[in-house]
Amino acid sequence: MASGEDAERAARAGANSLLLRMPGCTGRRVEIEAGMLRSAFDLPLLISDRVDVALAVGADGVNLPEAGLPPGAARSLLGRAVIGRSVHSLAGAKEAEQEGADFLLFGPVRASVSHPGVPAQGLDRLGTIARAVSIPVVAIGGLDLDSVSACVAQGARGLAAIGAFQQ
Repeated sequence: MASGEDAERAARAGANSLLLRMPGCTGRRVEIEAGMLRSAFDLPLLISDRVDVALAVGADGVNLPEAGLPPGAARSLLGRAVIGRSVHSLAGAKEAEQEGADFLLFGPVRASVSHPGVPAQGLDRLGTIARAVSIPVVAIGGLDLDSVSACVAQGARGLAAIGAFQQ
């Protein structure tokens, strides 16, 4: 999520949750933005990469990087919060499920400006991941509203879209 304006556009378009991702920002900056989103929108709020901020603002969950804190460790800090894990491989998906993740964020499905230099995984790999695990898989990366049908056909239970809501 790039800004409160993006969050507002996403909420108006029917988003059922918000994922705040602010790579390279200080914890204080992420906390301020999370607090604003929390007070402005009546949607579940997840914080990307920052268990400390999720705990501080009472977020509904967190999404962890594949090489980051294991889901079980995050759960011991956050209790019943929703724990997601970004994955880029079948092995990573199975490991995250085994470690207690509630959902997977898989991608980038297509080339994405929010993940420069990371190769696109494609729809077929999305399908392989979705069929290999029993927890929900959310597609991310280079997606827009026209991507919904193709991702759902491959087994995605949701889409995370940043660019689709930016002007």
